[in-house]
Amino acid sequence: MTETAPRPTLEAVAARAGVSRATVSRVVNGSEGVRERLAERVRRAVEELGYVPNQAARSLVTRRHDAVAVIVAEPETRVFADPFFARQLRGISKELTAHDNQLVLLLTEDRDDHERVGRYLAGGHVDGALVFSLHIDDPLPGLIQRAGLPTVFGGRPDWSGGRGDVVYVDSDNRGGARDAVRHLLGLGRSRVAHITGALDQTSAVDRLDGYRDVMAGADPRLVVEGDFTAASGERAMRELLGRCPGLDAVFAANDLTAAGALRVLREHGRRVPEDVAVVGFDDMLPIAEQTEPPLTTVRQDIEEMGRLMARLLLRELDRTTGTDGPPSGVVLPTTLVRRASA
Repeated sequence: MTETAPRPTLEAVAARAGVSRATVSRVVNGSEGVRERLAERVRRAVEELGYVPNQAARSLVTRRHDAVAVIVAEPETRVFADPFFARQLRGISKELTAHDNQLVLLLTEDRDDHERVGRYLAGGHVDGALVFSLHIDDPLPGLIQRAGLPTVFGGRPDWSGGRGDVVYVDSDNRGGARDAVRHLLGLGRSRVAHITGALDQTSAVDRLDGYRDVMAGADPRLVVEGDFTAASGERAMRELLGRCPGLDAVFAANDLTAAGALRVLREHGRRVPEDVAVVGFDDMLPIAEQTEPPLTTVRQDIEEMGRLMARLLLRELDRTTGTDGPPSGVVLPTTLVRRASA
């Protein structure tokens, strides 16, 4: 049986670099006070020996775990079925990986999950948290606050009560919705319906508000609540056709909802865009380019939202006392992408 070679030690790195063990420790842990010439010798010795720091020992020195909890306030079935989450997680993962931080994914579905996540966060296993897809009245913000963890949220925080210390990243949901509806009106459509997202989430509320900004005084029967899924798009579209058979346009709260609506319109013999024009939200290419016809939609840079969330959190973890923290809220612009559906 082949014996496993012993792992290189801090002392071995110090001997190779011709410096003290304390100097190696400072370089490995990112501390200041080591001349660049010596630091370069240590880094070269680390690479030559293949030295990997002991994370437990390093944590005792730096008080950092180099791990970040990413909490998605959705059940597993939703997270792995909706490409929105994959794209946002990809952005987060790229940024954390670039800074040698581990991503710890936590999902919540019921009260037991919330309690489990709260215990984990309070246990000191991670340096901070990234949280998205929160629902109104979700207990997570309170659990995170009690754990005392630096946190960045994805989406406008409805629950913050105006607190200026809540850091979040969002897209211009309301402005993007206005652009979508104005585009439909510009095509000569007058009975524009809206299938909302889940209205216990701020993104859905903001998109509904954007619709109402442009369609003030519209027939309330033209609005049906969905939940950001294709199934809800199908159900809502059937309801809309029953309520308002003369509708000539639909703004759907996301691309999955729009895809469901398109299937029902096709079943009912409604031509798109000749009879009914359809606009979605997100610009999920696997969906938007493969619907029949290809979907006009509002693009938000979901991967960049994830990257920016991680970047703001890492900046907060690295900042020194007395420096300015990250901005309380960052809202990224949206763009209307025109395809064949409207």
